[in-house]
Order: sequence, then structure tokens, then C-alpha cells
Amino acid sequence: MARWSNPLKFGEDIWDPSHRFETSWLLPPWVLFACRAAISLYAFVVLLFVIGWEASNHDGYDINDVNNSFSYFTVLTYWGIAFYFLIAAIHTFSYALNGGTPLLNRFPRPLQALHHLFWSTIITYPFLVTIVFWVILYSPPFDTNFALWSNVSQHGLNSAFALFEIIFTRINPAPWIHLLFLVIILACYCGLAYLTQYTKHFYVYSFLDPNPKVVDATGKNIGGVGKGAVVGYVFGIAAGIIVVFSIVKGITWVRKWVTERKMGREGVFYKGRRMGQGEVELETTRMWDK
Repeated sequence: MARWSNPLKFGEDIWDPSHRFETSWLLPPWVLFACRAAISLYAFVVLLFVIGWEASNHDGYDINDVNNSFSYFTVLTYWGIAFYFLIAAIHTFSYALNGGTPLLNRFPRPLQALHHLFWSTIITYPFLVTIVFWVILYSPPFDTNFALWSNVSQHGLNSAFALFEIIFTRINPAPWIHLLFLVIILACYCGLAYLTQYTKHFYVYSFLDPNPKVVDATGKNIGGVGKGAVVGYVFGIAAGIIVVFSIVKGITWVRKWVTERKMGREGVFYKGRRMGQGEVELETTRMWDK
């Protein structure tokens, strides 16, 4: 009789025996480390420069805008990108240094599972942010070079960084259970958005304002979008993350199939060794690979 598998269980098999989280099918470990470190550095530069620019009262911004920025999903996601690529670079560095057991493989299984979920957020949320901004929120044109650069960095390059992780690493497609957690995180953010309105008296995003629509003399809406529209936007975004996750999972599967089965590129490992060399690098079949 088939044994029921608990999708919430961390697993008992060997964690990432072929170092998929630290290697690429195309880039040597040191190059992958450099790319991840460079992305992390750029993301931190963007975040810290924006904070400094706004705190110094440029372009009508002030310190209140800095404080309020931590309620925006865009900003929180970008901080996630900065920290993920920093952590991923450290893990790749630990493998590239001597080819031994990388730092991630020494972590307790719950932390390894959380790192995998962290990766899933990085390859899905940026696409959601980009789509929502350019389709719903963008109002042309950008008034200053700072606005142009900061918005392109946070609403355009964010997806490019996610695409890099999808295409150039060897990480397996995310398990379906991650989709549940992605939806839960979005629901928690929705709570944060309304907590912000309660404590700071502003709506982070206009489409979350349930007040009736009010149009001024210039034709601009100075009210909300209505309760029905808010419900529609919330469920639309939930549906959006399901679609994005499914597409990304499919792209990741195709990348693995093309590079490993069709092109025969098992991966670029420490000093050119192959995946089958050394007991630690023997791949095991995971539940979501079947």
C-alpha cells in the first residue's frame, strides 16, 4: 500500500547532495558567486541611496517618506532580494572556496527548507510587483532622474534579478506547497497595509482604499475605489501569484530539462569535477522531481 507523504514535512533525505543551490549549469562557482554578490550590492546601493535621498529632503521627500517606505510591498520585496543574493553569494562562496560541504548543507533542516522558500519568494514576488506597478500604479511620466532610476531599479531590474536565479542556477522547480506559503505571506502583507492605514492614516496602495470614488474638478479621483473593487483587486493579486508561480515552475522545469537532459550539462562544479564524482555529490530523486 502506498505510504502517504506529508507535504509539510521537512524531509529525511540528503539535503541538496549535488549542490544545486550553490552551482550553475553554465557559470563556474566563482563567477556565480560574483554575480550574486554584485546583484546584492546593487540592491543595497539602491535601497540605501533612496533612503539617503529622501531623508535629505530632495524632490519633496522627507524622513517621513523613509519611515513610510517600509510599508510598501515593493520595498520589502527589494530588501528581500538584497538579502537573498547576499546569503546565496555566501553559500556559493563557501562551496567555491574548497569544494567541500557548503555552509547551507550544514544548517538544520528547517533553515534549509526556509532558504528554499526564500528562493521561491525571490523568483515570484518580483514579477508580481513589476506587473502590478506597470499595469495598475504607473502614471507617466517620471518627473526626475531619481524617480526614473529608482523606479526602473525596483520595478524592472527586480524581475531581471529573479530571472537570473531561474535561468542560471541548477535549483529544482519549487514544490507546490510553497505556493500556499506565498499566498499566506501576501495575506499577512494585506494585514500590514491596513495596520499602516490605522496607525499612519494613509493607504499604501490606492486600490486597497474601500472608500467610494470621489472625482475632483480636474477629473482626479481623490477618494477610494470602493469595497467591491478592493475585494476584486485582492483576489486578483492572489490569482496573479498562482499564475506567476505556475509559470515560473514551468520555466524552471524546462531549464532543467533542456540543460541537463538535452544539453548534458549536469553542472559546473568545483575544479571541474562531475556530479557523479564523490559520494556527497550523488543526486537523489526528490518527491517533486517525479
